[in-house]
Amino acid sequence: MSKASHVYVTYIRATPAEVWRAITDPELSGRYWGHSNVSDWTVGSAWEHRRIDASKKIDLIGTVLESDAPRRLVITWAFPGEADQSGKVSRVAFDIEAHKDDMVRLTVSHTDLEPDGEMERGITEGWPVVLSSLKSFIETGRGLL
Repeated sequence: MSKASHVYVTYIRATPAEVWRAITDPELSGRYWGHSNVSDWTVGSAWEHRRIDASKKIDLIGTVLESDAPRRLVITWAFPGEADQSGKVSRVAFDIEAHKDDMVRLTVSHTDLEPDGEMERGITEGWPVVLSSLKSFIETGRGLL
């Protein structure tokens, strides 16, 4: 069975470094995502998607596969209880490119998804909201979440 993929593109009035920092800084990611992205962002390191509420529950985990600040970040992505099941682990690539007029083109590619699985259902609603919130946060200082 072939894997599912989804690609999202958004344009943000920012520098590549600002977008990179918003994705990788735990305090900043928590302000627009409701979760802190926690890692040292070096290849081979673990990362966690940790709730910012009192529970600090870790909802997603993975490994950093590529890290080329501020241009490209690739991570594996899985629910903690499924991270050891290769068919349940997907990949997310953040490609950050300078664009005309002081903008950044952010392309998020979420690949290797189990078709019609829980993860695919969740990300099809999740990524558009998260990326809109990221854009609002960077441009106005206020996220949507």
